[in-house]
Amino acid sequence: MDINGLFNGEHLAWNLFIALLLGAIVGTQRGWVMRNSEEGSRVAGIRTYSLVALFGGLIAILAKIYTPILIGFALIALVVLACIAFVVQQKKSQDVSITGVVSLLVTFILGCLAVSGEVVLAASAAVITAVVLDNKKELHQALTKLQEYELDAALRLLLISIVLLPLLPNQTYGPWKALNPYEIWWMVVLIASISFVGYFAIKIGGAKRGILFTSVFAGLSSSTALTLQFSHLSREQPMMSSLLASGILLSCGTMFPRLLIILSVVNPHLVALLWPIVLAMMVALYLPAWWIWRQSEGEKIDKPNKQSNPLALQSALFFGVVLAIIMLLSHALSDWFGSAGILILSALSGITDVDAISLALGRQSTQLLSVNTAALGIIIAASVNTLVKMSMVVAIGDRTLWRRVAPVMIGCVFVGAGLFLVIS
Repeated sequence: MDINGLFNGEHLAWNLFIALLLGAIVGTQRGWVMRNSEEGSRVAGIRTYSLVALFGGLIAILAKIYTPILIGFALIALVVLACIAFVVQQKKSQDVSITGVVSLLVTFILGCLAVSGEVVLAASAAVITAVVLDNKKELHQALTKLQEYELDAALRLLLISIVLLPLLPNQTYGPWKALNPYEIWWMVVLIASISFVGYFAIKIGGAKRGILFTSVFAGLSSSTALTLQFSHLSREQPMMSSLLASGILLSCGTMFPRLLIILSVVNPHLVALLWPIVLAMMVALYLPAWWIWRQSEGEKIDKPNKQSNPLALQSALFFGVVLAIIMLLSHALSDWFGSAGILILSALSGITDVDAISLALGRQSTQLLSVNTAALGIIIAASVNTLVKMSMVVAIGDRTLWRRVAPVMIGCVFVGAGLFLVIS
């Protein structure tokens, strides 16, 4: 049932009650902050915020009956009253913060939204408002610790993701219709985001916990992107190579259970054949990652310094160009060899991504393609993808990094190939 629709029309009284509760949520936080103030010295507390939200709800009802202009007039009247109260309080306390005034206006809008049927949106906004108001000290401390180059990196990430990404066409162009600008730029954004998240995870939680968090996060999205970023980072900070190696192996290992989840939705019979192989390949990466992690416990690692780059945009752009070339080549070879080149296509697809080819083979195995052929194609794609990430580590990473990662990844591929031969 649609929650928003439940509270429309004949449920106006219930909507008004919800508006009152949402105002009380914000008002409780504001009242708690000023709980030690003298009676009557506060501009607004829990009662005022509750009534302002109720006022917004009532005005929204009248606006439906008469004219929406009433909401504008009511908001102007509330602004005038809040400003008068602010001026009086400012003369007494010398506090020039307008947070209280703004929160009152937000509460009025919450009441309007609740009665207009946008209950979920209003409730979410009320909780977020209360959380923001309640974390004044933490937000101010974070702002004082934020460096100029970190803020610049954050703004650039917002630019390439929120501004540029939606503008790109999500359709194919070029020979064989192989190039999709939206998908290519999405990979650029993903790599840059992993770099950004990893930087602040390490800065806030320390190298060990930060790398662990970032590796799991990337393993659920793109272990290839994380491998690229950590390989570059090992060059900048060689002392972190052991931790980065364990992070790469952890992220690459997380790819395998994610693969089983995708296949379970498409073809459970394929999962029945693949799960021992996939889990064995996962363990072949997880166990060495855990061992390397334990070995690095005594190492003293510094947090990122000013020379560290929060946003590896150049690396991300380079990977985007490489991805475009590989996409073009894979479509070309698929066209030249036809449908008989499924295994070749699997190997080529594994260079950039495992999920797409696994999903395609999983669907085909429910129709014309045999389960064994589909399973072999998926193992080939996963193995090629693992070897490609190993090549990135060897070509880009520090010597300590690739000496720890390369043998493990080669062993993982042998484990998968050996088990497939035994099971099939």
